[in-house]
Amino acid sequence: MIPARKGRWFNAWFSGHARGKIHGTFSEVWIHGLAEARALAAEAPLLLLANHTSWWDPLVILHLSQHVLEVDGHAMMDAKNLRRLPFFAKVGAFGVDLESPADGAAAIKYAVKLLDRPGRAVWVFPQGRERPAGERPLGFRPGAAEIARVARRARVVPVGLRYELGAEEQPKLYVSFGAPVAALRDAVTGRRVQEQAVEAELDRIHEALCAVADGGEGLAAFARVHRAKESAVGPLLERLLAHWTRPPGVPRPQLPGGGRGG
Repeated sequence: MIPARKGRWFNAWFSGHARGKIHGTFSEVWIHGLAEARALAAEAPLLLLANHTSWWDPLVILHLSQHVLEVDGHAMMDAKNLRRLPFFAKVGAFGVDLESPADGAAAIKYAVKLLDRPGRAVWVFPQGRERPAGERPLGFRPGAAEIARVARRARVVPVGLRYELGAEEQPKLYVSFGAPVAALRDAVTGRRVQEQAVEAELDRIHEALCAVADGGEGLAAFARVHRAKESAVGPLLERLLAHWTRPPGVPRPQLPGGGRGG
């Protein structure tokens, strides 16, 4: 097992880098259950379980820990990837060999040790590797259920992550924090309960986006924590291109307020 080597100044710099990349890439960031998750973090250490679907996941959870939840965050990471990207250890990642039972046991003990007080959080991607967002079941490994079984002070929070391309050039990021799930003595049942809880948060996001597509208020329960500034250049170029390429005799479109398009 590879322990974390979290450094205060490097963590501050690299989490700022992560925030900049997220805000520069995603036009909006929407979060469900944020107030509840922050309240839980003030009361107890958090074991946060998320689906693993994208290259973005490590940067997103770093940003969520540092700037959104404002907790001392750590994360379990595949040892192979941590050896390849050792700087993640400086922001709280610890590595586990997914094929070694002994390494897995050591990583579980290490995670439990971290979950010792409020304001601390450990993120786990129980799938163990990136999988398609729509895959069901998610295919959780049992490690997170073992951590929950032993870390009696921790609250186990399911988290759904979804990256969505739509009617805009930039994608949007959706995060859903769910209600805590019980830590069960039976790790097999606990794994299944955790998996279903994360699936429920992904379903929550999916249903909200479907409602928006149908013209409803699907995101009413979500808080928008980031919105990129709109550029005036793109729409202007679009209008100019529409003007230059309009066939002869086709009227210009009516604009809101009674004006004519370009």
